[in-house]
Amino acid sequence: MAFTIHGLPVSQGIAIGHVHLVSHALLEVNHYHVAERHLEEEVARLDEAVATVHGELVGLKAAATAGHSHSEVGAFVDLQIMMLADPLLIEAARRLVLERRCNAEWALVQQMEHLVEQFEQIEDPYLRERKADVVQVVERLVKVLLGQPGHLPPKRRDGLGTIVVAHDLSPADTLGFRDHNIAGFVTDVGGPTSHTAIVARSLAIPAVVGLHHIRQLAEEDELLIIDGTRGVVIVGADAGIVEEYRLRRAELELERSKLNRLRDTPARTLDGELVNLLANIEGPKDIGHIRAVNADGIGLYRTEFLFLGRDSLPDEDEQYEAYRTVIKALPGKPVTIRTFDVGADKALDTVSPRFEPNPALGLRAIRYSLTEPKMFLTQLRALLRASAHGKLQIMIPMLAHAHEIDQTLALVDKAKAELRAERVKFDETVQIGGMIEVPAAALALGMFIRRLAFLSIGTNDLIQYTLAIDRSDEAVVHLYDPLHPAVLKLIGGTIQAGARYGLPVSVCGEMAGDPAYTLLLLGMGLRNFSMHPGNILEIKQQVLRSDLGELAPRVQRILKLDEPAKVRDAVARLAG
Repeated sequence: MAFTIHGLPVSQGIAIGHVHLVSHALLEVNHYHVAERHLEEEVARLDEAVATVHGELVGLKAAATAGHSHSEVGAFVDLQIMMLADPLLIEAARRLVLERRCNAEWALVQQMEHLVEQFEQIEDPYLRERKADVVQVVERLVKVLLGQPGHLPPKRRDGLGTIVVAHDLSPADTLGFRDHNIAGFVTDVGGPTSHTAIVARSLAIPAVVGLHHIRQLAEEDELLIIDGTRGVVIVGADAGIVEEYRLRRAELELERSKLNRLRDTPARTLDGELVNLLANIEGPKDIGHIRAVNADGIGLYRTEFLFLGRDSLPDEDEQYEAYRTVIKALPGKPVTIRTFDVGADKALDTVSPRFEPNPALGLRAIRYSLTEPKMFLTQLRALLRASAHGKLQIMIPMLAHAHEIDQTLALVDKAKAELRAERVKFDETVQIGGMIEVPAAALALGMFIRRLAFLSIGTNDLIQYTLAIDRSDEAVVHLYDPLHPAVLKLIGGTIQAGARYGLPVSVCGEMAGDPAYTLLLLGMGLRNFSMHPGNILEIKQQVLRSDLGELAPRVQRILKLDEPAKVRDAVARLAG
């Protein structure tokens, strides 16, 4: 008998396939006593499991960075590799085995629960996200110890793919499915920006998360349908329902093919206003995706992915080549490169980990860069050298204080002076901009406008910091609201201030690539959108259908509303 469950749609599309249940190994761990003469063997068994999982994660990281997958996923794998060396997890589990004479699986789960309990006492989004990574690493270790590799079933003869059903999926789990005939993902937990969501979107695989009990309700090999646009999962669908969704899937594929016709059409509104649709990238490997949609340039090049998951830092020449390659591949188009945004959940393997009570509020992004001036200067020199090859802009992440800009500009001047002395060419007029990601920056724009050439709003962090919401925690994900009146006032105020002082403003967070918000942002005055390349054509279609003269006054009325429900209704009516 068919039944329907509603969850959070995180990756669009329709998938029809057979269920493959991913074991939730942590629920299968038993506690047993280990004789004293076998304790060393038990510790060795734990160490072998750690080595096995480390090898798996390193292999998955290599696949993520070498293939066409979204490189942001590689950072999640890096974090889990780092956790395998964390004494608070592994060394503590070893001690438990020896002190309590228990099996390794039980020791790992006990220590995991202890760490999770500590994380849950701290109200911080990045720490709660790290909590999920601890659970996923231990799940992986326990599966090895229990002899449950979790291989996928062979390709089916009926032509239908496999739909992975799990309580949760780590990025490593999800990457491991990349080369199989996977039709979709569904999970009990997760949110719009959880690991599963990010990987699913990067692989263009339909996914629905936050279904709570799907792992218990679905059965192995059962027919299942995912509607990743509406957040609907149908279990045990009959032939009539399957045929209906086959037709819907064909319609969606036809719509996608029509969008390809817009590739070379300028993104111009009905009343003649030109809008720039830029791409977010992680490195040179993304150039093909940019060319496929003919993006107007790059609005965000995340350079930290050059630094993560490696034993040594990239030197100046390696960085220069990476930046130069992208700039030369897009002649005449702007390329905005963000200085490395490390810290919090993106730790460097080359630096000894330091305890931070609140990593999201600690030493990250520009704060980290300014404490490592030699490393930062090396990057600035590489960026300036690359500026000789095209239209480079340098962007500084997570600004909150004027002195951060002043110190950065002083280091830029120092790098320029060194290059002049060495007679190395660079663009003397290269523009320096900053990201607006914390409420303090959005509320005190004057100090940034006086010092910078452009601004970019990072809506993901801005929403989290404004609402104190962890967007990956399913317990509070329903409170993560891009349309909260406070959030809209910060975004709208930043865009209006930029227009008033002639300073270009872009949005590079998830909102820029979501068609549900395109008309709203256009009506606020936004003319520079930066997003995943795969979203550009759909956003372009929205732009081509819009009339700014009609939109602007309606949006200004929306910005005066202070009830979230009324805001959502008004935004929904914009498209009507």
